[in-house]
Amino acid sequence: MPSTASSSTINKYLSLVTFSHTIFALPFAIIGYFLAITFTPAKFDIKLFGLVILCMVFARSAAMGFNRFIDRKIDAQNARTAGREIPAGVVKPMSALLFVIVNCLAFIATTFFINTLCFYLSPVALAVILGYSLTKRFTALCHLILGIGLSLAPIGAYLSVTGAFAWLPLFFSFAVLFWVSGFDIIYALQDEEFDKSKNLKSIPAWLGKKGALMFSTILHIFSASCVIYAGVYAHFSVSYWIGVCFFCGLLIYQHRLVKPNDLSKVTFAFATTNGIASVVFAVFVLLDLFINK
Repeated sequence: MPSTASSSTINKYLSLVTFSHTIFALPFAIIGYFLAITFTPAKFDIKLFGLVILCMVFARSAAMGFNRFIDRKIDAQNARTAGREIPAGVVKPMSALLFVIVNCLAFIATTFFINTLCFYLSPVALAVILGYSLTKRFTALCHLILGIGLSLAPIGAYLSVTGAFAWLPLFFSFAVLFWVSGFDIIYALQDEEFDKSKNLKSIPAWLGKKGALMFSTILHIFSASCVIYAGVYAHFSVSYWIGVCFFCGLLIYQHRLVKPNDLSKVTFAFATTNGIASVVFAVFVLLDLFINK
């Protein structure tokens, strides 16, 4: 019986932070790690690799938990989000806040065992990923702040190995920035009218559905340009370019799924398409790195 109760509690918190969506940025963190051990003298270290994965899990859990805590009253008023764990009473607000604090401390502690630079930068990273949750109260560019938060994954993983910045992982970080910002705008189309009624800021509330989709398209063109430029810059071979084709093809596909007058496939475009895009792209990038190492 105790094990069943523990499992139920874990499931509540996994649902609270939509743990399955970790799949968006995690593959790019793995790319960042293997870029470091391919393009520098660094060697694969299973312990360090595990610490990088833990950092991703703790950081994202803290960010999503904080988002749910801060937005609990807004979520309760929105028919689409009223069933989330806090407004539905499944998780108490203070329990969610404690969960956030524990994950923040775990993230900082994990960076301590990685290297000094990552440890010193950990509060900055937390400020960005937690601060996103407040931005839609004052700027329609909140989607870009979310993109910046997730874009820390590849460069953060690279820094974990090398302790130094480099251009190549930054190209992937910019790709994540524009990619995530673009698909978050698509997801926000569902709340255009609600955001307007509550004076919340978002690209759809600012530009309307048609304008928001155009803005998202431009961001995704930038994202595609970044992965293409990274391939040219680092002289990747055919495996990488196959991954680029899949990634760009799925960017195009999600825009074909969502229309200003038809949002029925937004969830599929947001979750399924982008999850597949990140995983498939990462697989081909890693394949290229392993072949050419």
